[in-house]
Amino acid sequence: MNQSQNEFAALALASPLLRAITDAGYDKPTPIQAQAIPLVLEGRDLLAAAQTGTGKTAGFTLPILQRLSASNERPRPGRPRCLILTPTRELAAQVGESVDTYGRHLKLSSLIVFGGVNINPQLAALRKPIDILIATPGRLLDHAGQRSVDLSGVEILVLDEADRMLDMGFIRDIRRVLALLPRQRQNLLFSATFSDEIRQLANGLLHNPATVEVARRNTASELVDQSVHLVPKAAKRGLLSYLIGSNRWTQVLVFTRTKHGANRLAEQLGKDGIEAMAIHGNKSQNARTRALAAFKDGSLPVLVATDIAARGLDIEQLPHVVNYELPNVAEDYVHRIGRTGRAGSTGAAVSLVDDEEIKLLAGIERLIGRRIPRVEVEGFTLADAARHESDAAQAAPRNAPRRSQADGRRGGAERRDNRHENRHDTRRGDNRGPRDGRGKGQARDPVQAQRRQPASAAPEHSPRPATETRSASPSQETAPASRKLVGAFGRPPSGPRRIR
Repeated sequence: MNQSQNEFAALALASPLLRAITDAGYDKPTPIQAQAIPLVLEGRDLLAAAQTGTGKTAGFTLPILQRLSASNERPRPGRPRCLILTPTRELAAQVGESVDTYGRHLKLSSLIVFGGVNINPQLAALRKPIDILIATPGRLLDHAGQRSVDLSGVEILVLDEADRMLDMGFIRDIRRVLALLPRQRQNLLFSATFSDEIRQLANGLLHNPATVEVARRNTASELVDQSVHLVPKAAKRGLLSYLIGSNRWTQVLVFTRTKHGANRLAEQLGKDGIEAMAIHGNKSQNARTRALAAFKDGSLPVLVATDIAARGLDIEQLPHVVNYELPNVAEDYVHRIGRTGRAGSTGAAVSLVDDEEIKLLAGIERLIGRRIPRVEVEGFTLADAARHESDAAQAAPRNAPRRSQADGRRGGAERRDNRHENRHDTRRGDNRGPRDGRGKGQARDPVQAQRRQPASAAPEHSPRPATETRSASPSQETAPASRKLVGAFGRPPSGPRRIR
């Protein structure tokens, strides 16, 4: 393909950029790129909203590269001309890759700085001339405090994933960074979602901004097939293992709310024979990089992540996203499922919702303006849980002899005496266990006997664990996809069925 056949040429991009675009295999701009690139080239401030995976990053990197290369100003050591702020290390790395890809034929320099790694290599790199600095706010402020970076020469400021950057958790750092920048600059805010409050706050930072909205605000991609499983909390892990194994999913991104929950779920999936790793803010950068690399090349089938760690993940043709727990903020749902269905590819987003998350689900459906279809897998539903509780109640023994209040008081006194004797036996090293208060040949009280019944003698109707498996052959033990997982309440799943 030659440059004349590339539709990016209509956007008035320079020849070196068109060559890099062609080398990357692109010939047609996405809607956000077609609308944003001309506005940025004009030097206007911009507030742009587009679904995740529609090419937002190229929408600002391409025109920025052209504007910087057209200027005759030479960069200085530690004094960037463009500053791109991102909320996470992963997103910073992705933006850096985009700058390198499209700027390969230009004589511009770039640098990525973020926390979680040794600061000394960054200090050394900042002693060299820099055109574009891509940074997370915390590490940038560290460098500013050490006077290793000078932000007084910034001509263009970009806030990527601006809704999160300007959320209350980041606003103080953002304001501290803004105080270090010159008043005259171009400001670009790109994101997948904008609440009205965030838009109002963003407008206070922009000067006569142009607004680009490719899709209706806060909507999910139509290429993503969304579904909801209403499932008891205790059965979620079993259902997730069943879905991965029975459907032979080979690349699944799973979201949890907390770092501890991500670690625990990855460990539990491993016990089910499904290889999984977790990424979150407490993981070292090297650990996160290794996990992402293994997930991208297909050697790791399941990646469990928190919302912040997953910001900026760009995995080509990711087929499945699972919300193991719904996010507390409805807008984060759009970001989560936006990891799939990217760049024209289709994908599936599955949400496992327990009864405590029904309100969160309602908020998400109000935000995206549609009802998400419900899907049932027999053995993993709220109705199965209710039937199980009813069966357990009916199976409880009813013929146990009643005791009078006096018997109850005597039994309490006996138990206190037994505990006292047990402590006495422990002090003198007797390992015979607690005494039951009866002599040789004395009959055991039937109520006390029932109370002391060992766990191995549990009633027939006690539920199986959510992840119980039946091993029919050695091959089933080694191949998670062929495991015959039973439902959370002892019934084999019969496969999913959609309900209205």
